[in-house]
Amino acid sequence: MKLILVGFGVVGQGFAEILRDKAAELKRSQGFAAAIIGVVTASKGALYRSDGLDLPALLEAAGDGSFALYPDQPGLRRGWGAEDMIAAGEADALVEVSPTNLETAQPALDICKRALDAGMHLVLANKGPVALDYANLQAKARAKGLQMRCEATVMAGTPTMQLADEALAGCEILSARGILNGTTNYILTQMESGMPYESALTQAQELGYAETDPTGDVEGWDAAGKVLILANALFGAALTMDDLDVSGITQISAADIADAQAAGCRYKLIAGATAEGGMVKATRLPLADPLAGVGGSTNAVTLETDLLGDITLIGAGAGKRETGAAILSDLLAIQRAAGLT
Repeated sequence: MKLILVGFGVVGQGFAEILRDKAAELKRSQGFAAAIIGVVTASKGALYRSDGLDLPALLEAAGDGSFALYPDQPGLRRGWGAEDMIAAGEADALVEVSPTNLETAQPALDICKRALDAGMHLVLANKGPVALDYANLQAKARAKGLQMRCEATVMAGTPTMQLADEALAGCEILSARGILNGTTNYILTQMESGMPYESALTQAQELGYAETDPTGDVEGWDAAGKVLILANALFGAALTMDDLDVSGITQISAADIADAQAAGCRYKLIAGATAEGGMVKATRLPLADPLAGVGGSTNAVTLETDLLGDITLIGAGAGKRETGAAILSDLLAIQRAAGLT
């Protein structure tokens, strides 16, 4: 399977490391072999080689900050944009791992549409196109006999979408609610142990859970993007950010945390979705709720079904190799659907 990667930050490099380290095992156990033939980034440059890029050299150059340090090879092209790579017509799938834009989803959205028009499968870790234009992307993919998969956009490598689409096939999913942002869950967990909000945020930034500008996390917008994905993918809704009731954790005080503890409750930033709408809100949960016991940076989601009741899935919601694993899982699913194994 020949791949083009748009973006090569933490997630893209994590995926490339998996391909490098597990190539022999994937070939043996899954009949799967992949070559990254193109990588385009905004900061490091771009590389394309139809016979595949050398993964150790690619990762080393990325670690040094520039693809200019990638060694010359026969057939290597430098400086191509995503449009050039797609137009070459040699890739089987495009993997979108560039930074998320939840306002317009651009430029990733146009690139995704161009890839589908060119006959390429689409795998996304970038939440923007899926949150803002899921229905159109999915319809375009299906019309062309292609797949658009986005496991990595909700809970990194924890298989939320596959659980809903495959393991729960035959069930009607009535609602989804969960802890979909590890940064805020970590902060609330630390606050419950007595740490002030600002100190907990600083610690989260030092550990790499929170960005230098944590607004998207602590004000609820990262979780809101995931709510849109769940609502539109699981329920066929056509929601936008304007349809969501969104707030974060910045208004939660130490006194609020103490009051919740005294009442046998615990604060969590809960993201919820149904066919009618969605919300993100700091919520007091009774300790008996499965989501109340999820601490640290861990994520969880509870799917309410008609046949099985509530199903709760708990796992990593972020991480370099964890998110890379979701991309791999989607590519393996594409291969299975194509009858290649």
